[in-house]
Amino acid sequence: MAALSRIKTLSIVVTLAAGLSATGTPRLTAQAANPCAANPCAANPCAAKPANPCANPCAGQPQVDPKLVLRPKGVKPAEGKRAELIEEGKALFENVKLSTNGMACQSCHTDNANFSASFAKPYPHVVAMVKEAGVKKVQLDEMVQFCMLRPMQAKPLAWDSRELAALTAYSAELQTAFRRRPPKASAGSANPCNPCAPKPANPCAPRR
Repeated sequence: MAALSRIKTLSIVVTLAAGLSATGTPRLTAQAANPCAANPCAANPCAAKPANPCANPCAGQPQVDPKLVLRPKGVKPAEGKRAELIEEGKALFENVKLSTNGMACQSCHTDNANFSASFAKPYPHVVAMVKEAGVKKVQLDEMVQFCMLRPMQAKPLAWDSRELAALTAYSAELQTAFRRRPPKASAGSANPCNPCAPKPANPCAPRR
């Protein structure tokens, strides 16, 4: 009985010690130390589908080659009737098959969500997440290409393709709607695990 009592006492001491740091102060729980432990991404429509709910499609990737984002000189974008391009662009905007990670453009931008205030400015202009790649200003079709590479984790579209022209036309239509009625602070933009948010606001992104 004495031996059993000693074992129980030792078990209690070990349990209590596990909750203390080397200095005797309470340890931070995994949830408190890790902003993703509580799964703040559970309701995030931009979260990558596989496994890790806090996975950020924009984080931890190789630097984007500016040559893939900037339109080559002399390239003439595809032409077509504006109404038809906008309709085709809307379908592509909602199509997850454009990506390799189950995302669509609309995953981050439903109801004009997650566009920064600068989206209202005429292109070309500075875009925060493109600036991180070393590109100062982009045209609208160049922004589409960047999104294809980063959040969508896919290849850029052909510069003279109808698909790129359609997505650009629809994005311009969204920009017009955004100027008329900028959305209020959206849940997506406030979500710390939103892959479309600037990295400093994302606690799940790798530290530099």
